[in-house]
Amino acid sequence: MLMKSLFRDTGALGASVRMLARSKAPVSQRAGLASLSRRFALGSGVVSQSLRAKSASFSRFSRLSGFSGLGSRKFGSSSALRNAAAAAKVTPEMANSVKTSNVVAYWLIGTSGLVFGIVVLGGLTRLTESGLSITEWKPVTGSLPPIGQAEWEEEFAKYRDSPEFMQLNSHITLDEFKFIFFMEWAHRLWGRAIGAIFIAPAIYFAVTKRSSPHVNKRLLGLTSLLGLQGFLGWWMVKSGLDQEQLDARQSKPTVSQYRLTTHLGAAFFLYMGMLWTGLDILKENKWMRNPAEAGKLLKALDNPVLGPMRKIAVGLLAFCFVTAMSGGMVAGLDAGMIYNTWPKMGASWFPNGRELMDPHFARREDKSDLWWRNLLENPTTVQLVHRTFATAAFFGVLAVHMYALKHKAAMPRNAQKTVHALMGVVTLQVALGIFTILYVVPTPLASTHQAGSLALVTAALVFANQVRKPRASVRTMINSGFAQNLVNKTANSGSKIMSEASKLTR
Repeated sequence: MLMKSLFRDTGALGASVRMLARSKAPVSQRAGLASLSRRFALGSGVVSQSLRAKSASFSRFSRLSGFSGLGSRKFGSSSALRNAAAAAKVTPEMANSVKTSNVVAYWLIGTSGLVFGIVVLGGLTRLTESGLSITEWKPVTGSLPPIGQAEWEEEFAKYRDSPEFMQLNSHITLDEFKFIFFMEWAHRLWGRAIGAIFIAPAIYFAVTKRSSPHVNKRLLGLTSLLGLQGFLGWWMVKSGLDQEQLDARQSKPTVSQYRLTTHLGAAFFLYMGMLWTGLDILKENKWMRNPAEAGKLLKALDNPVLGPMRKIAVGLLAFCFVTAMSGGMVAGLDAGMIYNTWPKMGASWFPNGRELMDPHFARREDKSDLWWRNLLENPTTVQLVHRTFATAAFFGVLAVHMYALKHKAAMPRNAQKTVHALMGVVTLQVALGIFTILYVVPTPLASTHQAGSLALVTAALVFANQVRKPRASVRTMINSGFAQNLVNKTANSGSKIMSEASKLTR
């Protein structure tokens, strides 16, 4: 074993010093060597104890990293020092796969903050009924708003031809139109800004190799999702401008709840992908800078208590996301405008079966689509589904919080703090949802509730990231760093002792 060879090196070093002390060297030199020998013997117990502790940790790292065969290798006293870095089998490709600058992480986390902001702005755009004010999609030339009275009149004329103006807003003036126009324009401009802030640096980081191949794959996926998101935004808006689609849905001029939720879900995925990748980079870099500290965390993460917690954390994140998407369906159908009571829905706990499964929403003659259309298109049923999901999410977080408290000693410290924050966020989010219903969806409350849904997903994501074990290549790098640090310390200690012995024998 590597550690046994290190023990042999230390023992051989002590034996050499003692042998010199018993040699035929002059009396004064033998006395000095004898003193050095006693000093070495006195410290050998401490050194041995330290090495054994590190040996146990190193063996654990080997098991965690999948290199259990490492211990069967035979090292001579010199090869243990020469080949320690190679012992963990770290290849250049493996090293490059985890080498990403912290600057990339900070950029990703900052850009995810911009995505958080545009989600909130998009909610405000919907709540102020501004989303259909721009009737064309011009990704480049649409960056500038109308300039001058003539251009404003031209833009207003386009809006007057839309179903929303003719059926709902025929009374608005040009000044009122300017307000809803600027709300939608700001939302689109923010999206363009995110595209520029993300794509250009992503190319730079990849070309200059500031980001690893592993991270580059994620950046490529996020770039593709960002481009798709722009298309989804227009695809959503178009559903509220096409009268044929409105007639098919038997709907007033508003966007499809399916397309709205798809657009919202893509924004959530974009946000989560950026944030998760940024957190991963910071975490992995911190571990590799301090392998010994990483070892303590790996030991905590290897605790059997956290095994179920990792799966539960990912499941909880997924469920919080699904709950947020059910909220998107509520928003798309204006389902929050009905049953403005809590905890009951009207006078009873649940609406009657006829209202929940209204045959009106079935479009097939055999009514085979009755169930799923009511679940996704009936405002009453959609609100009930969202209430049910929200309640389940609250109790799910509560259960995780109680489990974390019960096994507090096994939880990493940062995960303990996050699970407390998660409990606080879900409690606040439930309260916001209740008041949003009771006060019939006022814009400030509804917007804050939407922001709260993303805040809840954020807390769940951070928690899942913190209890997750590192990937194999990172574990190997940590293993290599620990071994190299240990060998360096042993070699340095031995060099100092031999240097003193050499001086005394001169």
